[in-house]
Amino acid sequence: MAGKPKLYYFNGRGKMESVRWLLAAAGVEFEEEFLETREQYEKLLQGGSLLFQQVPMVEIDGMKMVQTRAILNYIAGKYNLYGKDLKERALIDMYVGGTDDLMGFILMFPFLSAEDKEKQRAVIVQKATSRYFPAYEKVLKDHGQDFLVGSSFSWADVHLLEAILMVEEKKSDVLSGFPQLQAFKARISSIPTIKKFLAPGSQRKPVPDDKYVETVRRVLCMYYDVKAN
Repeated sequence: MAGKPKLYYFNGRGKMESVRWLLAAAGVEFEEEFLETREQYEKLLQGGSLLFQQVPMVEIDGMKMVQTRAILNYIAGKYNLYGKDLKERALIDMYVGGTDDLMGFILMFPFLSAEDKEKQRAVIVQKATSRYFPAYEKVLKDHGQDFLVGSSFSWADVHLLEAILMVEEKKSDVLSGFPQLQAFKARISSIPTIKKFLAPGSQRKPVPDDKYVETVRRVLCMYYDVKAN
């Protein structure tokens, strides 16, 4: 019997958080090893565990998987969160890709200066409310189902809920003009596995703080300034 998936990353969100979300949505228990020192990272490098010399890395089913999208594709397929046919899979990929674009504006936010954070906060809200949320509002209205694709819960739903909550951390009433997304958020949040992941004490990570930023910079030797998009 295969052991639990094991996630190698920092004790924070970053690119691994979507992996945590998807495993949790599938009801899969997982273990984590947090990178806290440069030595830990170099040990993974020297051991050949990081194919492209970067994390996230996930040990699952005898593989040491890197590249976040590949990891997510595998988990979605393995746990039946990737649609029932090729057409549904294509739609899921399209919606996940759009959500990824939105998340891209948020990923490096913790590493910005205070001045740049304020500028980026405005960019995030503007992009969400003028490009991405209107698109998903229309998809949900036109589709007329509880989920983005077909009639079943999928990776696309998980990813969009994660993004919605991330944007709400920047502007709490950001969904005020999007009734379809408000209802979607309530529905998906009430799915038992998601509800459990959103509850206190889960492996969901909090908003990145200064300690997280310092750890990432130290482990990856990030000595340069990050600029806003």
